[in-house]
Amino acid sequence: MTNSYKESIFLRWLNFNNRIVKEYLLALVLYMLFVAPSQAQKSDSSVIKLDEIIISDKRIQLPYAAQSRSIALVDRQDLQQLPALSVSDILHYVDGVDVRTRGANGVQADVGIRKNTFDQTLILLNSIKISDPQTGHHSMNLPVDYHSIERIEVLKGPGARTFGQNAFSGAINIVTKKPTASFLRIGAQGGDFGLWGLNGSGALVTDNQAHYFLAGYDQSNGYKHNTDYVMANAFYNGTFNVGNGKFEVLGGFTDRSFGANGFYASPNYTEQFESIQTGLAAVSYQTRVGKNRLDARAYYRQNNDEYIFIRDNPEFYKNFHINRTLGMELNLVIPFNKSTTGFGIDVNRVTLKSNNLGSRVRNVASMFIEHRMEFFDERLDVTPGIQVNYYSDFGLNALPGIDMGYRFNANIGLFSSIGYTYRVPTFTDMYYSDPVNVGNPNLLPEFAWNYELGLKTLQASFATGQVSVFYRAGNNMIDWVRSTETEPWQPVNVLFLAMSGVDTNVALDLASLGQAQYPFLQSLMINYTYINSQADNPLVGNSRYALENLQHQLRVGLILAYGKKIRQSISAAYFDRVNLQDYTTVDTRLTYDSGKFKAFADITNLFNTTYQETNLVVMPGRWFKAGISVMVF
Repeated sequence: MTNSYKESIFLRWLNFNNRIVKEYLLALVLYMLFVAPSQAQKSDSSVIKLDEIIISDKRIQLPYAAQSRSIALVDRQDLQQLPALSVSDILHYVDGVDVRTRGANGVQADVGIRKNTFDQTLILLNSIKISDPQTGHHSMNLPVDYHSIERIEVLKGPGARTFGQNAFSGAINIVTKKPTASFLRIGAQGGDFGLWGLNGSGALVTDNQAHYFLAGYDQSNGYKHNTDYVMANAFYNGTFNVGNGKFEVLGGFTDRSFGANGFYASPNYTEQFESIQTGLAAVSYQTRVGKNRLDARAYYRQNNDEYIFIRDNPEFYKNFHINRTLGMELNLVIPFNKSTTGFGIDVNRVTLKSNNLGSRVRNVASMFIEHRMEFFDERLDVTPGIQVNYYSDFGLNALPGIDMGYRFNANIGLFSSIGYTYRVPTFTDMYYSDPVNVGNPNLLPEFAWNYELGLKTLQASFATGQVSVFYRAGNNMIDWVRSTETEPWQPVNVLFLAMSGVDTNVALDLASLGQAQYPFLQSLMINYTYINSQADNPLVGNSRYALENLQHQLRVGLILAYGKKIRQSISAAYFDRVNLQDYTTVDTRLTYDSGKFKAFADITNLFNTTYQETNLVVMPGRWFKAGISVMVF
């Protein structure tokens, strides 16, 4: 790296955007005025210990309050109140997460964090990496639904030094339920546009074993021509205590077929169709060697994807892809007196067989090490680390990073992170070809430096929140571009792409005030994310992915209680995407919970707003949905 280039990055860091600084200072002032004082004045009876929530990392496991990173949590209580039927629907309500859906109810969705693309976001299921070598479009093909989820952990910011290259600017870990008692639950749901579905889950728990299973089926006629879908999920998770260790077995399968009216090629191509089958299996063993924790895992994932350009004439044009990932990982955590070391190795082999992309193989080996140190009576923590990767087609790279945190007191803490991230092109980036898209086998890996500084609450009381400012300096960033509308899209390495922004969220527990005048008020949530991006390459003027980010993302949520069993959530959101018209949506859910019997009624897009999350698909208008769930035993 030349000295002039280093100076360029440094100057961008100092002068990236005056508006970012102003918005951060404003958010910080509001945070200190409303959140920090409430933390100082709280009573112990109102405190919920966030130390009880352990972030599910196979490396150095820490409570939420001890994390010196920007992490958003969606817990079980949140999941019950959100008007959502799928994981991608749930993620719509997380600040800083950009979900670009095609269709409805999680049929097909691309997920980004803070302006990154779907190829730059790592999805994990119970800490198992769901990375697709063909394309990140398939990362959300998950065999679970909201009934099976215990919580969702969203790491916003660089995660490559521990998770690897796909955690370019964030990672999302979906944690499923770990039952402690046997049960059997059945449910059903229905709604507009011929929506109906059945689902069931259960658990068998003994002294040394626990088995959890889920099955579900959903279908809809679609909200417009050729947007019908059928989805089926099956999932199993079992744990077995053996000696001083524990085996865990996980398996899941999802089968989804859907009309893809305008999903990919162009809004004018209304007869597209896609069928996807995804399977996931893993076997893990966890034990302790003295005070050290050892985790070993073998995992396998397969994704079959058939795309048909004209649904009633499959032979006109179709693609069929089968990709497989087979891997093994080993993680070791070594505790010391005032520090902890984490070490891990991951080796995997990915293969692809495709009538369009050909036969491809990629072997990947990764090794990481990090060391967390604590100083000044545990007020200051510093965690440097590095991951080294080897790709059979791109060679060796190293991903260093460091997290730092400082606790002013038991309630308020400062966090910061610096990390180097890296992503190799997918097989679709390099080899895909059709009349309107041409891959680029000469693509180089993309890389970036990420920086973040923030302030957050460490315990939950009347008010909790977080505010942070972040910046990413990306080079060789991959984007699909074209100079004119008549040329095909082709991926290129953008010379430089800078991203900066502010992320803030505040939650107020109104019920803890014990107000007599408005007892139905339970909680108020306000999230806001601002992102500004700039590119040095003129080719990105006609960009497909890199410059379609949300510039402003504001969501206000309110939860109301009508007695002890009925609750209502109302969520209003404003989205301003740089390449599309801004829009506002309002969603609501009404729930009834008597313990063994639960019911919900949703209205999404209450005011029937016309909007797009990508430049291809107009999203559904107002949609009524309702469901019930019965605990048999």
